[in-house]
Amino acid sequence: MPKKIRELKQMLRQVGFKELPGKGSHTNWIHPLYAGKITVSGKDGADAKRYQEKEIKQAIEAVESSKQDE
Repeated sequence: MPKKIRELKQMLRQVGFKELPGKGSHTNWIHPLYAGKITVSGKDGADAKRYQEKEIKQAIEAVESSKQDE
């Protein structure tokens, strides 16, 4: 069962990503330990696409491995 967009946003907040507004239903997320940004599109109650879940999981893993390296 796919996660909801709101769940993905909550996961990003817990790791320390900051939310920047985007156009329409898009939000951009940045983190000082993550190169680049993540764009999450969709309303909070909508089901997340598989690629969105995968991208966010990879970003969280990258940030956590950067924290361990410090």
